Order: sequence, then C-alpha cells, then structure tokens
Amino acid sequence: MTPQQYVQQKAVASGSSFYYAFLFLPAPRRAAITAFYAFCREVDDVVDEVSDAGVARTKLAWWQAEVAKAYAGQPTHPVMQALMPLVADYGIEQRHLQAVIDGCQMDLEQTRYLDFAGLTQYCHLVAGIVGEVTARIFGQTDERTTQYAHTLGRAFQLTNIIRDVGEDAMMGRIYLPVSELQQFDVKAHEILKRQYSDRFTALMKFQSERAHRTYDEALALLPDADRRAQKPGLMMASIYRTLLREIERDNFQVLHQRIRLTPLRKFWLAWKVQALGRM
Repeated sequence: MTPQQYVQQKAVASGSSFYYAFLFLPAPRRAAITAFYAFCREVDDVVDEVSDAGVARTKLAWWQAEVAKAYAGQPTHPVMQALMPLVADYGIEQRHLQAVIDGCQMDLEQTRYLDFAGLTQYCHLVAGIVGEVTARIFGQTDERTTQYAHTLGRAFQLTNIIRDVGEDAMMGRIYLPVSELQQFDVKAHEILKRQYSDRFTALMKFQSERAHRTYDEALALLPDADRRAQKPGLMMASIYRTLLREIERDNFQVLHQRIRLTPLRKFWLAWKVQALGRM
C-alpha cells in the first residue's frame, strides 16, 4: 500500500463529515487535505483508542519525534510520507502539526475544564489550528481568513462536544465547563451516569446557542475575496450546523446515543453549497 493509498483509506474509513467537502477539491488540494486529515486522525486515535494513558503518552511522544524527523527530511510513517511533499505548497508548518499533538496531549492530562476560557484554549489546539491549515490548503489569499478559520474550527469543536457528551462520559471526560455545570445545577455524576433532566436540557440549549453564535461570528469574518476558495469549509459548516439542529430537534438526547446525518444527506448538503452557494 502506498502512502497515498493509506491516507485515502484512513479518510474514507473515518466516515467524517470532512470527507464530503474534500470530494469537490482539485486533485492536488484534495491530496494535501486528505494527508493532513489522516495525520489528525492518527494522533486523535491514540487518545481515543489506547486505554493505558502511559502508552498513549509514549505514542504521542513518538508522533512528536516523527513530525520533527519528517521536517528534517526523514519521514517514516506513511501519513508523513504522503504529507511532506505537499507542505511547502500549502504553508503547512511543523508548529501546526505539533499543536494538534499538544491538543491531544491535553486529553490525557485533563478531563474537566473549569471555565469556557480553558475550553477555548483546547479548541484552539485541536480545531482552530486544523481550521488554519485547511484554509491554507483550500486556497487562502487574505490574512483575515485565518481568524475566520480559527473561529469556524471552534464552532465545529463545540458541536462535537455537544454531540459526544455521552461517549465522552463513558471515557470519564466532561468537556462542558464546570462553571456552567454549576450555573445550571447539573452534577458531574449525572452526566457520567448519563441521567437526563430538565436542568441538563437547559445546559445543552445554552451550549447550542453559543455554538450557533460562533458559526455566525465565523461566517461574518470570512473576507469576500476568499469566499469562493473557502467553499469546502462552508460545506463543512452546513453539515455540522445541520447536525446541531438535528440534535436540538431531538431535545439533546445525546447521553445514550450519537446523533448522525446519513452519508447521502451529508453529500447533498455539500453539493448544495458547491453548486448553489447556499448553506
């Protein structure tokens, strides 16, 4: 299997909403985003799939060293072998990849966030940096697009947190800030035991409203000059925001299930942005 086949297989197997936006990119940009996305999946899987924290730390340290070696001209992992020939063309810097690893490291060190400011820093590493890199790959020409990309990445991550409350609880993680749990009188043990209540629903409505505000903020930041180039990001925004509305319609029944959109619906939403320019 070639490095290019490896990253393609990794992207397809993930079933991610991001994959549907990649389909509409020209081949060189599609190759770059697929390799970068595969990198993100590899390091994220270390945290999600390795139950022993010590082993996970060792694997993340290996990835830190692998990234450094790759930028020194010696990539050994197929993901890095696929990515490295493309990094110069799209301005993908070593700091970007190391920041994504740092974000995954936070998952090993921290299972609670005291306030939204702390959660925002986590979102910056695991989603804002990813947004910055993808905006460059999509064809960014305006420096202001970087702030748009970081904000949109945060909106995606806030949506993920809402969607995954139950799954995260099964791993002992609660990403909803402690100060906001206290604000709505929701106890951590209720979430860990996946117990619904009117208080939990009110808390989740609060989270959802903030996510929508973040989408609106991001879209307002996108310069007109880059709107066409950033269509793949707008496709992802359409898919993720539709998912968020589905969760709202289901009254935030996220503790016992993961609410999803069908592949056909994701493709339709992506196509609509591509063909009609509408979200």
